[in-house]
Amino acid sequence: MRTGSEPATARSALRARFWLCLWGLGWAVFGTAAFALAGRPGWAAACGVLWLLVTVDLTVILRHIRQGPHYQPGRDVPPYPPPDGPPYPERPKHRHPYRGASRHRHP
Repeated sequence: MRTGSEPATARSALRARFWLCLWGLGWAVFGTAAFALAGRPGWAAACGVLWLLVTVDLTVILRHIRQGPHYQPGRDVPPYPPPDGPPYPERPKHRHPYRGASRHRHP
């Protein structure tokens, strides 16, 4: 059910992110080693930076998984309740600038 509050109540698929991080970590390690052995220090450094970023992301994902069902809900955890009222405040009704405007008489 779409409620319009998805940005506020969105959940991350942490297990999918975990496996994708492991996949990226493997390729970053392989790329770093392969480019270092091939004598391409610039590419090896780029893969090393990517290795560092993937490792940090993997650390954050594992931390969230270990924090429990608030971050990794299971089948027994119900979805967040929809917010009360409309998802967004009603927009003010603007009048057209030339329709219904007061008529000023200039001398």
